[in-house]
Amino acid sequence: MKAKRGFYFTSAFFLLLLIMALSISAGAVKIPLQEILNVLLGKGDEVNRRIILTLRLPRVIESALVGMGLSVVGAFFQGLLRNPMADPYVLGISSGAAFGATIAIIMGLGIFGLSSMAFITALLTVFFVYTVSRTGSRLSMTTMLLAGIAISAFMSAIISLLMLLNHDQFSRIVFWTMGGFGLVSWPQVIYSSPLILIGSFVMYAFSRDVNAILTGEESAEHLGVNAELVKKIILVLGSLVTASCVSVGGIIGFVGLIVPHISRFIVGPDNRVLVPFSALFGASFLTFADLLARVILKPVEMPIGIITATFGGPFFLYLLVRSKQKNEGM
Repeated sequence: MKAKRGFYFTSAFFLLLLIMALSISAGAVKIPLQEILNVLLGKGDEVNRRIILTLRLPRVIESALVGMGLSVVGAFFQGLLRNPMADPYVLGISSGAAFGATIAIIMGLGIFGLSSMAFITALLTVFFVYTVSRTGSRLSMTTMLLAGIAISAFMSAIISLLMLLNHDQFSRIVFWTMGGFGLVSWPQVIYSSPLILIGSFVMYAFSRDVNAILTGEESAEHLGVNAELVKKIILVLGSLVTASCVSVGGIIGFVGLIVPHISRFIVGPDNRVLVPFSALFGASFLTFADLLARVILKPVEMPIGIITATFGGPFFLYLLVRSKQKNEGM
């Protein structure tokens, strides 16, 4: 089993490197892989060096980071809520963060203010969904999903209204609602990467606790796990990571839904293994989606949210049908 998992992790790692290399190579100016290696080694043509180091490398790194962050959050939310359809997008956290980002754009705040507003509104969204879904000491999974979908629709409507009332910021707000990495540069990478990486690593420290919660909250309590405290910590950290992702990439749906679910089929449900594999797979998935967004309608760039929704929409329906069949079978 360990050898098989080692093979999966090695394959996922090299897949990520390959996709990142192809993404750096593709674009209006096609750059050979050998030239990319030369540039990274401090050699190569000066024009190619500027294109790679100034434009493409930060974009590829950021898409990998965001894919990793959303996948890690999705894996923990699915485990915590014991529902394969839970992810930051479906629970409304992404839309809540985008609402804060929209306000920050209208107010003319910088990247720090934008990320701060995104985190605050994401946290408020989590608090609202959590409060609505809670009955006594129990948390209704179905209610939480429905509340997330409802708050997501409401936030989207408010964002659309703000777009109509602020024509001068229309194009920037559209960017947040459709998602993309076209405006990413090194300052965004430097600012967002610590939040995404540290938040993901701290969540990973609770992998054993979430494994215990998966067996049932009463069983977890007997094992010394404070289930309610773990839930709150994961929800807050998940909101922080999601807000950081949204602040640089906008609303990118379904990554946290698709990646953990497929990863669970490959490496199993143990979060100590599932989470790091989801991180690698999610980084590859979103980097590949960004590559498709740049080349499908070349030279026009497609919003990455369209790419992920094309994969995620049918996948979400598949999960609903599968869940229905399972319930009918019982």
